[in-house]
Amino acid sequence: MENWITDIMNEFGYMGVFLLIALENLFPPIPSEVILTFGGFMTTYSNLSIAGVVISATIGSAVGAIVLYYIGYLVDAKRMERIIVKWGRLMRLTTSDVHKAYAWFSKYGVWTVFLCRLIPLVRSLISIPAGSTRMNFGVFILLTTLGSLIWNVILVSIGAAVGSSWGTIVAYMDVYSNIVYTLLAFGCLILLYLLIRKRKMS
Repeated sequence: MENWITDIMNEFGYMGVFLLIALENLFPPIPSEVILTFGGFMTTYSNLSIAGVVISATIGSAVGAIVLYYIGYLVDAKRMERIIVKWGRLMRLTTSDVHKAYAWFSKYGVWTVFLCRLIPLVRSLISIPAGSTRMNFGVFILLTTLGSLIWNVILVSIGAAVGSSWGTIVAYMDVYSNIVYTLLAFGCLILLYLLIRKRKMS
């Protein structure tokens, strides 16, 4: 997949970055870490600029998030779970991923949209509960854009700084992703334990 991504970016430049990031929001198997760090590397040997790559990626993130927001607006949590059961394998998603996104949104409110833009996989899915709960669209776009901008600036800048070693950063991001997933799973187990304990005591 990495070769396919880099070929598109080399061929289409800013438009390639925009399209790939928009798709990454809709299809999580497309890794933003590869797109953004390679985009940063491209600024070292092509006419692309860091600002241009960041802007293209941020617009792509917003477009992809808007699509998911309206999917959430039309599809409730139970229906989404049925869809994931049927098609989730193609998108590298499970019903627990959807549950996490909804749980985070319920617990932390609208700021979850901003915070989750900095967390792999969940960063895309959080748009669905935002739409399901009819979150104010203007606030959603603002927080989505700000969170995406920070994520994009960091990874594009790192890609530009390390140059041809951008692939090493992708490997580190995989480790970061695994740590985040482990912490999320651990947090869910603790929450489940507290809920069971509360029911037994009542």
